[in-house]
Amino acid sequence: METREGADGPGGPEGLICASFNQDTTSLAVGTKTGYRLFSVTLVDRLDCIHESAETPDVYIVERLFSSSLVVVVSLAMPRRMNVYHFKKGTEICNYSYSNNILAVRLNRQRLIVCLEESIYIHNIKDMKLLKTLLNTPSNPTGLCALSINHSNSYLAYPGSATIGEIIIYDANNLSTVTMIPAHDSPLAAITFNASGTKLASASERGTVIRVFTVPEGTRLFEFRRGMKRYVSISSLSFSADAQFLCASSNTETVHIFKLEQHSPSREEESPTWSAYVGKMFTAASNYLPAQVSGMMNQDRAFATVRLNIFGLKNICALATIQKLPRLLVASSDGHLYIYNVDPQDGGECVLVKKHRLFHSEEDRGESEPEARASLPANQSYAATVAMPTTPPSSAALTGYSEDGV
Repeated sequence: METREGADGPGGPEGLICASFNQDTTSLAVGTKTGYRLFSVTLVDRLDCIHESAETPDVYIVERLFSSSLVVVVSLAMPRRMNVYHFKKGTEICNYSYSNNILAVRLNRQRLIVCLEESIYIHNIKDMKLLKTLLNTPSNPTGLCALSINHSNSYLAYPGSATIGEIIIYDANNLSTVTMIPAHDSPLAAITFNASGTKLASASERGTVIRVFTVPEGTRLFEFRRGMKRYVSISSLSFSADAQFLCASSNTETVHIFKLEQHSPSREEESPTWSAYVGKMFTAASNYLPAQVSGMMNQDRAFATVRLNIFGLKNICALATIQKLPRLLVASSDGHLYIYNVDPQDGGECVLVKKHRLFHSEEDRGESEPEARASLPANQSYAATVAMPTTPPSSAALTGYSEDGV
């Protein structure tokens, strides 16, 4: 769950380069021109900054492991190097260098995944040993991938094609391919697992249809229509913790929330309303229409929506339970976190309850340093490709992987 303005130019008026929620949506990490910040998102009225680092500028990837002290950072100054820190101790656990720019990092309690444009590296997160390198994967210039946060299965999803929306499901625990899901006709734009790793949601570059599949079988469960009037760029997909809801944000002003429920025919018979009657008529008519038109009529619409006051800016969304109530969180590249109430019974338009600034304006007036690029030798050895650690982690340093609050 992250958004990034790209390696060629940090975006946002406040210097926000990237943002990501942790695996259980209790923390928000943001990368900026001056470093990175970690926030606690367990309260509505208060946004506590639990850590701030200004040691590494131009951070375009920052990922925290649940509520532990482990954080992974990648900077535009050295886009081929991943640094793993114990932020509470202020120490570096290890760092790894790769053969090309790092596009995404995903982690759970068992695995750490590093995605490059045409390769994926799978590490054991306990000791950072490289377990597997998936070479010559289809071109993936955005680093699109998803890792199940359920470490008992550790399913990894990534594009199986650069031209159509195929999804490869890979078992990162047993290091074997599970299945390929033909999800869309167009290339993929977004994918995400639910918390248990039993469902996978996906959207294509067209952004009109969102589909949900079973994992590992790859059976289609749901199909939601985000819109018909225009193609959009889906920037994030996220399930609620109980997988009853799915939210989707894009480069438009609307965030959609879909409800994952199977419609019961008996319920419609018990309530003979006008909408139920029309629904039956559509269902009957769809049997006589071409498959493409019939499928469009049977797609479910959004259960709830949010109208943002921003348009065209990248953002990420997540569903969380905060102070015992369901909320929608939207972190935007305008430098704000928006918190909305969600009505789980009736849906409809969500209500904005709090808007938090992620920056202090006086801190953003200084001139940022120009972006630097790591100049690596052209004749790299294969050692760089298999990601040999430039600083081998010691056993003492690896105590930072525990989640006991140290």
